[in-house]
Amino acid sequence: MLVALPPEKEYYSIGEVTRLTGVKPYILRYWEREFALLRPMRRTSGHRKFTRQDLEAIRRIRELLYDKRFTIEGAKKLIRLETKRGPEQAALELGESSAAVQTLKEVKSVLAEMLDSLRRSDVGVG
Repeated sequence: MLVALPPEKEYYSIGEVTRLTGVKPYILRYWEREFALLRPMRRTSGHRKFTRQDLEAIRRIRELLYDKRFTIEGAKKLIRLETKRGPEQAALELGESSAAVQTLKEVKSVLAEMLDSLRRSDVGVG
């Protein structure tokens, strides 16, 4: 039960986070103690205020624990590894007929012509 985030909000209460992620408040409080990447700010009254970054961390933790069936320790290790090496880059599979490949071929052709032109003008000067 993952709901799209309202674009205008900067901070979310624990109740809003529960509705958006489907994770109960007592579990969020537990994860806050267990996972270093989940550190919501606190108001002067002591209430937690979660940011979009916190929501993304909750979604990642939820995915690892609930969907991929990791243990808490396993999820912590994986998150530490991901943090060290950065996010995984998505593989791009471009076919020969894709617009991106065609554009790159055109750019390569134009650059080759420019280089050839510069070489010819350089030879004529000397």
